[in-house]
Amino acid sequence: MAPITSRTERVEARIAPDVLDIVRRAAEIEGRSVSDFLVGAAQEAARRTIEQAQIIRLSMEEQQRFAALLLEPPQLPHAMARAAKAHKKLIVPGR
Repeated sequence: MAPITSRTERVEARIAPDVLDIVRRAAEIEGRSVSDFLVGAAQEAARRTIEQAQIIRLSMEEQQRFAALLLEPPQLPHAMARAAKAHKKLIVPGR
């Protein structure tokens, strides 16, 4: 069960009458107020949007390629190997 939180902010929105009719009907079906229905729908949409922005989805082929590269990484290009060696020498002394 979701924790009960106090509502301290107000949000206003303009909505077309036909859309409001649909929202009212959906809220009625769920036995909720229009306000509660809209808050729940907005919260779920916000969670989905955040999840889509934070989670990288790969096809099966992409997953297999990613895992293969982790298990057997390609050899570093010469310039990158030199840069890593210089970094180790200059930035991480004593190693």
